Amino acid sequence: MISILLTTYNGQPYIADLLESLLKQTVKDFRLFIRDDSSTDSTFSIITGYAKRYPDKITVKQNEKNTGGSKQNFIQMMIDYKDDYVMLCDQDDVWLQGKIEKNLEKMKEMENTHGMTTPILVHTDLKVVDENLKIISSSYRRMANIGYKFNKLNNLAAMNIPTGCTIMYNRALAELINVQPGFIVMHDWWVSLIAAAFGKIGSIKEQTVLYRQHRANDIGAKKALSLRYIKYVLTHISIMAGKLNNSYKQAESFLRVFYDKLSDEQKELLTAHATMQRQTKTGKLRTMLKYNTFLYGIARKAGQIIVILSSST
Repeated sequence: MISILLTTYNGQPYIADLLESLLKQTVKDFRLFIRDDSSTDSTFSIITGYAKRYPDKITVKQNEKNTGGSKQNFIQMMIDYKDDYVMLCDQDDVWLQGKIEKNLEKMKEMENTHGMTTPILVHTDLKVVDENLKIISSSYRRMANIGYKFNKLNNLAAMNIPTGCTIMYNRALAELINVQPGFIVMHDWWVSLIAAAFGKIGSIKEQTVLYRQHRANDIGAKKALSLRYIKYVLTHISIMAGKLNNSYKQAESFLRVFYDKLSDEQKELLTAHATMQRQTKTGKLRTMLKYNTFLYGIARKAGQIIVILSSST
């Protein structure tokens, strides 16, 4: 009924902690599919050892060549594996014992309301921890200043909200993931866009994952309300510009993949966002105001506006 997708690459220090936390879940009716991205440490040996111990629970494969990043590996798994419910999993985190149960309860509630044929994505909050699982913040949502009601297509075109390792999505959404997009920022952002465009997104404010922070993190947690973060955003505008440009490219990619399924209003929104780089400063501001594609949070909004005002056109 539930498939958990896990990609691994050189996760030797942490992978066993994750696997043990999955095996201790209150809901046992799941299969874990692991795809290793040609690790050069002992990760593959560790996960194959678990697969031998739990052959009915864990399936392991290894890519012949490294894909170049977890997002490509994840998207391919999401294409390959469909189930009633699918969850995404990161190699360095620890799942709290009731994670699957809480995701499933929220999913069932939303399917009862919107129907099982509606694509639905459910996500939760996390606890931010250091390498040794010591608590840094009891809530990633508060620490990163994330608004869980910020879940419409116009919101998610500009900024992702759901964190991949907290996500569960249903079969109706899984059936929409069939091709490797030409460009994505991250796999969780892509699946969130699908849910926002064609279905519903539900959130749980409770924390269900220990979100481990270490030097090898692809994306880490930032204290978005701190003066240090605000100063960083406002003094590193080129970084903000790069993130915005990536959101424009991703919107263009989304249009290409799902053009025939999108409504006229959605096409208009995504086209306007995708072409932001080619618009004048005034045009960019008008587009943001018309479609409300502002980022969430004062610091992010300020950085976004500065990027627009400092653009060459």
